[in-house]
Amino acid sequence: MAPPGVYEAEKVLQAKIVMAGESCAGKTSILRRYTELCPATLSPPTSYIATIGIDFKVKTISFNDTTMKLQIWDTAGQERFHTFTTSFFRGAHGFVLVYDITSTESFQGIVHWMKDIHEKADENVEIILLGNKCDKEAERVIPKNRGEKLAWEYGIPFFETSAKDNINIEDAFLVLAKEILNKSPCVLLDLDMVDLHEKAQKRNCCKL
Repeated sequence: MAPPGVYEAEKVLQAKIVMAGESCAGKTSILRRYTELCPATLSPPTSYIATIGIDFKVKTISFNDTTMKLQIWDTAGQERFHTFTTSFFRGAHGFVLVYDITSTESFQGIVHWMKDIHEKADENVEIILLGNKCDKEAERVIPKNRGEKLAWEYGIPFFETSAKDNINIEDAFLVLAKEILNKSPCVLLDLDMVDLHEKAQKRNCCKL
């Protein structure tokens, strides 16, 4: 307890979240929409260069008198980076698993990513499933009910999202953050983000 007249510093809980899914599912677009493009009038670029290796961004949110700093890691989906990116799964509190509703391959890949999470991440992590690019209805090949069924089988929340039109992005991350907080509030770590970022960059350079 702080001495009389001295206010205690607000405690900020920090959680590590990892984006996972096949290349071009839209993970980077979702992350940039969530962390960078807050004004409703601001539109994201039409395309992004595929993530090379790994990177992260930070988003601070508040709800129910709780402040959480989300450190969100954006992993590459390409096979040549697979071992490297999955090495960052350990220590994660949550995963955002993404597929592209216009790509059968990306949807089928979810099974393999879930297997990696169960094998390489810590136990009892929280996971949400996102069917991205729902703005491309004319190009859809994965019906919404297939995504819902898969999420039901895994027992995880499901959203169809659009980074382009900013559909369900905020809601999805808020649900994940609340699930993490409700399940394991005492294990949220004070992560050294700068140091982790520098290590990631160094490893990235070695892999190129």
